[in-house]
Amino acid sequence: MRIVIVGAGVAGCVMARKLSRLQGVEVTCLERVQRDDHSEAGTGLNVGPNAVKALTSVDPELADLITQASFAWRHWRVSLTDGTVLFDLPLTEVADGPGWRIRWSQLYHVLREAAGASVRYGCEITKVDRDAVDPLKTSIEWTQNGGTHRLDQIDLLIAADGRYSKVRRAISAEPSVRQVGVAIFRLLVPDTSNGLIDDYEQWFNGPNRLLSFRVPDNHIYVAGAFPISPEAPIPDDLKTPAVLRETFTPRTAPPSSQTRWLIDAICQNVADTHWARMQEHDMLYRAADCNVLYLGDAAHGMVPTLGQGATQAIEDAANAAALIARRYQAGQHNVDDWLSEIEASRQDRMRFVMEFSLEATDTMLAGADPVAGTQHKNEPPFQNKLKALYRDVGLPLR
Repeated sequence: MRIVIVGAGVAGCVMARKLSRLQGVEVTCLERVQRDDHSEAGTGLNVGPNAVKALTSVDPELADLITQASFAWRHWRVSLTDGTVLFDLPLTEVADGPGWRIRWSQLYHVLREAAGASVRYGCEITKVDRDAVDPLKTSIEWTQNGGTHRLDQIDLLIAADGRYSKVRRAISAEPSVRQVGVAIFRLLVPDTSNGLIDDYEQWFNGPNRLLSFRVPDNHIYVAGAFPISPEAPIPDDLKTPAVLRETFTPRTAPPSSQTRWLIDAICQNVADTHWARMQEHDMLYRAADCNVLYLGDAAHGMVPTLGQGATQAIEDAANAAALIARRYQAGQHNVDDWLSEIEASRQDRMRFVMEFSLEATDTMLAGADPVAGTQHKNEPPFQNKLKALYRDVGLPLR
């Protein structure tokens, strides 16, 4: 059986590692960047306890490798930028274990080393199409090291190539995108906070939110968000140090020592800041008329409010890899049946995660009251949803 995975990111590497161990399965994972290009990739991220639980159930060795490369995410605190605490939650109250705090570059390093020889680097996809002989199968072309390569008669094509998936656009058309009306920025800076920043915390000044935590290799991840018009790009004048300082500085009290450090770090590193508009797109786990599986952001680009982007990519891959391995080893080799089962097992779960993430964005929208909105998150309805998010990963037995 021939399986091709596009993208050696979070979901792609988990799938490549698991499926390449199946006897009689040929797995090829095509990654656009060169082998060591992840060394400075991205900023930092928090991975939810649900991903840790899911991956540990399917690949405990890989989960342990990530744990060794990360800090534990054990606590979630929300305050105003003057230091007033609104929400203070030990994750033990809503989860079965901690999450991870890690640099993107380190996560990529661990995952790609673990995926091993199944990953081919420096591959630029040039064509994805349905197979000319068997309409359920696919073909793919790519360039690598100056040469052109092609694989036909692909039994299962897995698109794990991110929010702007080439595979999804080629096979299932462009997904519908919805803008939320929030600008977001991300930054990774050396830790000069002298202990002010550690575990996962957020700070609000009106609907303007800061988020930060410490990651290994002596760095601090910083993210910010504030309301914008959903219909327009982020205005350049909102990205200046003076405006950013005003955006997050409280007007009626001095900033806390934590937010003072964060505001200074943001203003001093504007040139290295990554900006984006908060958005989501339609969920789709499989192509309508051929054996293509979408995972992670390729399947469900969502708002990042609850840190479920990479988290759900891991949860997707853990569920899909476990199901495929179990079915294959039982002699059940009908790929269409696999995809139907994966779709059925993930759709309701993913719809809940996307809706909950969007619901939790309420404190960052124009005119929002972050005090009332955050205090509402202390109440049982929100806490129960957190328990469902972090505990109900829907995994089959390994």
